[in-house]
Amino acid sequence: MSRLLKWFAVCTSIVMLFVLIGGALVTKTGSGMGCGNSWPLCHGELIPTNINFELIVELSHRIVSGLAAIMVLTLAIWAWKVIGHKRETKFLALLSFAVLILQALIGAAAVLWGQSSAVLALHFGISLVSFASVFLLTLLIFEADKRFDAESLIIDRRMSFHIIGIITYCYMVVYTGALVRHVGASLACPSWPTCTRNGLGIPTQMHEWIQMGHRAAAGLIVVWILYVTILAFKKYKHQPVIYRGWLICTGLVLFQATTGALVVLTKLNIFVSLLHALIISCLFGVLSYLLMLVTRNKNNIRKQEQK
Repeated sequence: MSRLLKWFAVCTSIVMLFVLIGGALVTKTGSGMGCGNSWPLCHGELIPTNINFELIVELSHRIVSGLAAIMVLTLAIWAWKVIGHKRETKFLALLSFAVLILQALIGAAAVLWGQSSAVLALHFGISLVSFASVFLLTLLIFEADKRFDAESLIIDRRMSFHIIGIITYCYMVVYTGALVRHVGASLACPSWPTCTRNGLGIPTQMHEWIQMGHRAAAGLIVVWILYVTILAFKKYKHQPVIYRGWLICTGLVLFQATTGALVVLTKLNIFVSLLHALIISCLFGVLSYLLMLVTRNKNNIRKQEQK
């Protein structure tokens, strides 16, 4: 496999992470209208004259997103030509570019016409799918060298259920987290883990319910992933890709929970907030890879039965 293709794939995945983090930074700093109601230009100008912090953040995010679009399109075409024989390649190549364009269009619509908090919260979720598709393309490129066995894995129904269930539930948790940010509920409950603003320890207002709902949902996914990791160690020691994947998920979800608490305790420290967004992106990427392994499962079972 071309070393250049591998490096380009890794770089593209990193740039996609910057797009995700850049979008989170725009939201955290309230820079969504940094370029006014103008897109793709900034205040109708190619080179803005009145420069401020919000403009720099928004314009930087647009530039990185534009670079990402070029790199993703290049990677999709390159991967199609080199590893198009792998059954997931063409689907992921098309998905990676199509979702990135959809992501850009939603961002543009938010600038030109405005969007509700519920719709804006979807933007981060779509960004996750875009990153995950590029990340999976990158892993497919590395798989082609047969450095690890991920083609002939056998996953039972129980594990398949957990993988599909957790990634679906993870996407829902991500949405609740994005909704917390977009409705301004990040500090609705300034204590952790309970909500003690009113002295009762329970939510009484809508913003508090949104905040505590996200915490409860996040707590459940931590427990679920820990359980499946233990299951993987017991049942899948002969398939290292599975149990190592879940071990990585455990580390990421625990780190995610820790940064989630710190976001509140540090009163929305920008570094901690961006780290929180970065970790969930990595977690979703690993879960997406496990999901891809599940989609291969039927073919692997059929081949084993034929033997």
